Amino acid sequence: MIEKITERDRVEILADGHIQIREITVFMENGVEVGRGEYHRHVVAPGDDVTGEDTQVRAVATVLHTKAVVDAYKARVTLSTPLTR
Repeated sequence: MIEKITERDRVEILADGHIQIREITVFMENGVEVGRGEYHRHVVAPGDDVTGEDTQVRAVATVLHTKAVVDAYKARVTLSTPLTR
């Protein structure tokens, strides 16, 4: 039986405080890797809820996403978001 698991491959910290997580799908048969699929990425922005992330990403967010970083990110987003009528 082939089992499909998701493996975290890389965690990157971007200059603006975003945390980028890269994962890959690994195919296992009887405990032996038989193939790898495509990479998948997702990004955690300053202030995002990280409760669904693994312990390493939560730890990085706790240290990196200080109030100052979150406030600066929110200010940039507010300035770049067009007003709607």
